[in-house]
Amino acid sequence: MVVYDYWKDTPDGLLHQMLDSCEKQVYFIVSHFHEDHYNPEILDWYEANPSSVEHPRPRLLLSYDTVKRRRVDKKLPTCIMRFDEYYEDEYLKVTFYHSTDVGVSTLTELHDGTTVYHAGDNNNWFFLEGDDHVKVSNEEMEGIFLSVAREVRKKYPVVDHVFFPVDPRLESQMLRGPQQWLFNVESRHFYPMHFWDDIESVEKGFAILQDMFPRTEFHLPQCNSIA
Repeated sequence: MVVYDYWKDTPDGLLHQMLDSCEKQVYFIVSHFHEDHYNPEILDWYEANPSSVEHPRPRLLLSYDTVKRRRVDKKLPTCIMRFDEYYEDEYLKVTFYHSTDVGVSTLTELHDGTTVYHAGDNNNWFFLEGDDHVKVSNEEMEGIFLSVAREVRKKYPVVDHVFFPVDPRLESQMLRGPQQWLFNVESRHFYPMHFWDDIESVEKGFAILQDMFPRTEFHLPQCNSIA
């Protein structure tokens, strides 16, 4: 069971129920330190679940900036993720790629060959009015983003499941990053992140993307409290 960028549970506590009943190996993967991607509760979960035959201890894969900025003991993570490196064990392989924001993006390859790309905050953050958080020009941002997509494509031209920002704050450019990603990397299933409960914008955007990429299945969230 792999949990990416845990921020908060659903109102009915579904994730905690799943974790409490799960007897498989659990992984917590954290792409970067932002509070909407990292919740220190996963460390509590780790400490409260020592390994046993019935319930193996969770494995923590934390980005380098999460360890540094959140002051996590360097001995605690199973792996500290840095781009252009990877982690591999008996169940999966996770390759770490650059991000246009902080931290990393990840490509997980499960033992059965299923692949999962989790962008974290990797996106073409093309703000028409500019943004104080973006330290490069729109042109530089686009170049960095496209280089990441092409780097992923070299090894994984087709990805089974893609979790990607579809952020309404980008206004008319909201679909720019998703379109560029899908032009470069064929994605069988596509899931939105970072939409801040604006499910209407996601629905409209997915209608456009579905026409452009008919071989991709676009999934709307069942609970719009998770962004």
